[in-house]
Amino acid sequence: MSMFLEAFTWLADSAAWMGATSIGHRLGQHLIITMIVVGIAAAIALPVGIAIGHTGRGRGFVIAAAGAARAVPTLGLLTILALAMGIGITAPIVALIVLAVPPLLAGTYAGIENVERTTIDAARAAGMNEFQIIVHVELPLAAHVILGGFRSATLQVIATATLAAYVSDSGLGRYIFAGLKSRDYPQMLAGALLVAALAILIDLGLSVLQRMVRRSVEPRMPRPRSRVAGPSLKGAS
Repeated sequence: MSMFLEAFTWLADSAAWMGATSIGHRLGQHLIITMIVVGIAAAIALPVGIAIGHTGRGRGFVIAAAGAARAVPTLGLLTILALAMGIGITAPIVALIVLAVPPLLAGTYAGIENVERTTIDAARAAGMNEFQIIVHVELPLAAHVILGGFRSATLQVIATATLAAYVSDSGLGRYIFAGLKSRDYPQMLAGALLVAALAILIDLGLSVLQRMVRRSVEPRMPRPRSRVAGPSLKGAS
């Protein structure tokens, strides 16, 4: 308990919120890294996932490749990339993209693939081409599932982006590595709490957005009419 009190004392210290190494500065770096990584991963995964979900082709190969990418330890990959690319932010970004692509890819093709075939057939019968079907039918109906993949990828990147401080002076992970190196465990715990708080806040925001999108695409089912029993004709003369 005393460790947590010391961590909160460190967070409440005005010195931690001032200068180039302030919490606000590190938080901004962490968010920028996350946005860059998720943006690039989405640019890779969304078109591939849409194509797989729409055509059904290449599903097995991409699932196997995504599973293999998930199995790669991020710290080990980061170390290899840092040795190849040098110290800096490039290696962490590439390693985090490899981490973010699988959940985005899985969410996209699963969402597109699960759209009712009867709905797609009706769109074709109405004269829509394949591009129009993807844009106006499949993507809106699959949006909440795609957002689920986006949410999962974002949380994984936020948590793992702490490793960026392993080879660069960036992000909230710097407090964790600096605290570990200097045995300043309150600072180390404070860094972990900041990452956890950021992940929780982002998750809450994305969960609200996902529910809103899901409700917007849910079909409005007509309410069943109440049946009023009529007069019995049994025994009527």
